[in-house]
Amino acid sequence: MTETAPAELLVCVKCRRGLEMPQDARRPGAALYQGLQACDLPEGLTLTPVECLQNCDAGCTVALRGAGRWTYVYGNLHETSDLDVLVDGAARYHATADGLIPWRERPEHFRKNCVARIPPLETEHV
Repeated sequence: MTETAPAELLVCVKCRRGLEMPQDARRPGAALYQGLQACDLPEGLTLTPVECLQNCDAGCTVALRGAGRWTYVYGNLHETSDLDVLVDGAARYHATADGLIPWRERPEHFRKNCVARIPPLETEHV
């Protein structure tokens, strides 16, 4: 059995999910991060809070990245009802060598809510 290379799940903890709220209120992005801390993530998948992913009005936003892999940014996530789909999608991403989950194997939310797909830094130029 081959060991899967490390990957990272970045969670915007400043996301407001498009809601108006006081500056000091607990934001949905922070709630999503805290919910994910309680989930069983694959070994080698690091959960990292980040200040902002610049997708402020489109639900909670996360990014999946890893060395030699495509990076994906997903939005429109709900801090409580999308934990399972996010854990499933992150585990599928982590299990790949290049970050490319076959289309039909992606969770439906991932198919419909991809904000950006960024090639690996190590990509050869075409």
